Amino acid sequence: MSSRLIVALDFPDTERALSFVALLSPADCKLKVGFELFVAGGPDFVRSLVDLGFDVFLDLKFHDIPNTVAGACRAAAKLGVWMINVHAAGGDKMMRFARESLSGLENPPYLIAVTVLTSMDAEQLHQTGVMADSPDDQVKHLAKLTRESGLDGVVCSAQEARMLRETLGNDFLLVTPGIRPEGSQQGDQSRVMTPEAANAVGVDYVVVGRPVTQSDDPLAVIAQINQALL
Repeated sequence: MSSRLIVALDFPDTERALSFVALLSPADCKLKVGFELFVAGGPDFVRSLVDLGFDVFLDLKFHDIPNTVAGACRAAAKLGVWMINVHAAGGDKMMRFARESLSGLENPPYLIAVTVLTSMDAEQLHQTGVMADSPDDQVKHLAKLTRESGLDGVVCSAQEARMLRETLGNDFLLVTPGIRPEGSQQGDQSRVMTPEAANAVGVDYVVVGRPVTQSDDPLAVIAQINQALL
């Protein structure tokens, strides 16, 4: 069974990232590359992870005019990555263009959308002009729009997973950052959950960064999380 754990490579440079990845097996986890590491290492770094056999989630959260996002998604797919994402706030047309850009590819990556960043609470949403009563309301609205636009799923907080599963069904991917094993520090995430609790509410994949990458025994933490997701 393929691992449902995505390890976020929270490193500022490729040397430290590759040193850490050398400890891992593609059978035990997938990998997430975000802005910092992508800017540091570029497409060649992403290709190197794919060549090592890892499923790679390229987490660049594309958000621009539809044609630009479509071109970026197609370019990302050519790197051989397993998953890419866009911001649902870009709207239906942008997301449909992104979806269409992947049509015809032999092995297209999953295409998912970010709803509300897990670092944001209601007050921060209101500061941006979103007048939803709570992050849950905005997440539900954007997740419905994402599904209507033909995407494969969303990035969301595990705290919204049960609501989204009931609303959108079982064939819609829920990818959840803000996952913290019991005893881990919360860091800059506002809405967090343990792997066990996330599994119980129906998430498909959990994203874990610093609790793994900054651990004295990352393989033990990975094994613990994989066990919790069985």
